[in-house]
Amino acid sequence: MLKGLNPLLGPELLATLRAMGHGDEIALVDGNYPGLEHGRRLIRLDGHHLIPVLDAILSVMPIDDFVPAAIFRATVKQDRDALDPVHEDIIACCTRHEPDHAVTPLLGSDFYPRVRAAHTVVQTSEPRLYGNVILRKGVIYP
Repeated sequence: MLKGLNPLLGPELLATLRAMGHGDEIALVDGNYPGLEHGRRLIRLDGHHLIPVLDAILSVMPIDDFVPAAIFRATVKQDRDALDPVHEDIIACCTRHEPDHAVTPLLGSDFYPRVRAAHTVVQTSEPRLYGNVILRKGVIYP
């Protein structure tokens, strides 16, 4: 345990977040997502829901401000505008940490390849469908 760090940020996840560079992406996925199949690197956080994990990561990781969009969420099937409660929770959490960054919906055909290309996939036990988000790492300014 460390002072000031959310205990969800265990050694493997902290090391990964620190090792990621500017522009690298990390995908946080729900319990139904094929994380082992899609992840180049997989960190399992069994027993934890998506939003507490997202909140913990956003407490230490800067979001990229060099690109027009750096936070992405899965969509409900082919409906870009549908907001399930999990999406509302994702947006609220991201807004608390990164008020200047919108959460961009990505259809599955765009979302899945982006997860496969991500630096790391974090598999949660989130039971709600479409509870998936991708974060693009930014920089810490001097």
